[in-house]
Amino acid sequence: MAILVKPVVSEKMTDLSEKLNRYGFVVSVTANKIEIKKAVEKAYGVSVESVNTMNYGGKTKTRNTKAGLIVGKTNKFKKAIITVADGDVIDFYSNI
Repeated sequence: MAILVKPVVSEKMTDLSEKLNRYGFVVSVTANKIEIKKAVEKAYGVSVESVNTMNYGGKTKTRNTKAGLIVGKTNKFKKAIITVADGDVIDFYSNI
């Protein structure tokens, strides 16, 4: 199972990457900080200074249909904010 699921590309993360050399990734729920650090260093060839993680629980969603009320839940996920060393850059748009 892959540790890095996808990068987080938003206005807020782009601003953090330009100012503070921080990048966001959605990672596997079972991954720890050491595994995340090794995966980023191997995939992008940068030196990682710190890893901060956040767990997000799934939200309950409801909707009304002809058959009645349908209740569901979104998936839970884990997000990691990676701080890389000065001078290192991760380019998500290089292979588009």
